[in-house]
Amino acid sequence: MLKQLWQKLSTTILGGAIVIGFTGVASRILGLVRDRMLASTFGGGGALDPYFAAFKLPDFVFNVLVLGALSSSFIPVFVSYLKRAEKNPELKDEAWCVANSILNLLLIVLIGLGILFFIFADFLVPLIAPGFSGEKLQTTIQLSRIMLVAIVFFGASNIVSAILNSFKRFMAFALAPVLYNLGIIAGIVFFVPRWGITGLAYGVVLGAGAHLLIQVPSVLRLGFRYMRILKWRHPGVKEVGRLMLPRTFGLAVNQIDQLVSTIIASSLAAGSLTQLNFANNLQNFPINVFGVSLAIAVFPVFSEAFASQNLPAFKAHFSKTIRRLLVVMIPTSVLLLVLRAQIVRVVVGARAFDWNATYLTAQILGFFTLSIFAQALIPILARSFYALKDTATPVKVGILAVIVDIALAVYLAPRLGIIGVALAFSISSLVNMSFLYYLLRRRLGDLDDAHIARSCVKIVIASLFAGVSAWAALRFAALGVDMRTLVGIFLQGLTAGIFGILVFLITASLFKVEEMEIFRDWWRKFKDFFRNGRSPNSSG
Repeated sequence: MLKQLWQKLSTTILGGAIVIGFTGVASRILGLVRDRMLASTFGGGGALDPYFAAFKLPDFVFNVLVLGALSSSFIPVFVSYLKRAEKNPELKDEAWCVANSILNLLLIVLIGLGILFFIFADFLVPLIAPGFSGEKLQTTIQLSRIMLVAIVFFGASNIVSAILNSFKRFMAFALAPVLYNLGIIAGIVFFVPRWGITGLAYGVVLGAGAHLLIQVPSVLRLGFRYMRILKWRHPGVKEVGRLMLPRTFGLAVNQIDQLVSTIIASSLAAGSLTQLNFANNLQNFPINVFGVSLAIAVFPVFSEAFASQNLPAFKAHFSKTIRRLLVVMIPTSVLLLVLRAQIVRVVVGARAFDWNATYLTAQILGFFTLSIFAQALIPILARSFYALKDTATPVKVGILAVIVDIALAVYLAPRLGIIGVALAFSISSLVNMSFLYYLLRRRLGDLDDAHIARSCVKIVIASLFAGVSAWAALRFAALGVDMRTLVGIFLQGLTAGIFGILVFLITASLFKVEEMEIFRDWWRKFKDFFRNGRSPNSSG
């Protein structure tokens, strides 16, 4: 029984979704635990600013090169060779040839750039964090150099992840992010007491190494063997390069936007960069769990509808997906706004993370909540264009959003401090979402707009009722708990959150919000999977 369940979870599409979903939530919970440990160890002042700034160099290289290659190019090319190998087994060697060539090419580029950035870190880091000086700047440079090692591990690890996904092997792939966060936590527990903040950088490297090693046994069982080959003229390798260029450019624009935010934050009060990163991690929790996951799941459906020239089917799927996402994200945004102080205090609040740091982080999170629904919709809208084989439009709109973000951040930061950076980001996200929707509608016509609008109005009203109820419950719960303790604040927030959710569910049911069926649908599919290993709509 357990063996069959393991097989279902490891090799079926729905099983993969369940595993990725559970481990994704577990990884993000560990991320919150990591943030609390960081806050309790280093506080909310400027001590952690070098750590977050040091991530920017390796993050830029990894997100542009590795994610650009994998998300849009390597997997479809590799899968195409595997499909052809079903009829001609000799082509499986070609698939491994492409995989090894891409792996080696990527490693050469990452190691080369890592060496260059290591040598020129003294020049590059001051450009990223111009507000840093003296020991703070030198610490950032040192951490950046250590973390550059992690991108080599991540480069190899993500190629391995792509191979596992191509074979529908999800378990090790899903566990990898958990191991990454555990590596950083190990750095906080074991390395920081010995080496100070430098131990955090070693924890990042340890986590990246664990991210790779956990997946190696699985990929070896599939038949992968490392080969020292570099056939960069191979048709498959050239196809990967051709496909990755538009996506890479779009990711580069996004990374530049993040670099500019870091540059601005580094010139503000000490601790601003730390508070911005903590608030961003908190808002990304629901966005990644619901928005990004749903966008990835629906992309093949969008592509199939367009491939079969079935525009009504696409519009139906699009409308249903948008409405289902809104019924989750809008109430989440409202409750995050109402409960932001309690959430921040529970997750990162500690003696070292004082009330001023908590207040500013909560305010930043509050401004982020204004656009959480928009940030969750952007991946779905972008993938609608990808299904049309149009990768250019999302990039162009993304460039516009980045320009808006940078211009507003430059204007607002001197007036509002780090809160202005969060407000600028939210406004630019709303601009991004609005333009993508407008351009998609102009191309395809009515997208079931009236249906979406009706549902949106009902969801907003139900969410406002939930928000007001949660706010009232906060005041009531404060009378019965000790607000000077972490347990008291946790119970206050938990009580208010549960009450707000119940009010939303009741109000949405009274308003007959049809999208509420998504929760029943998820539960039905979950139960059906554990009965026979597949959902009613799944073939795999």
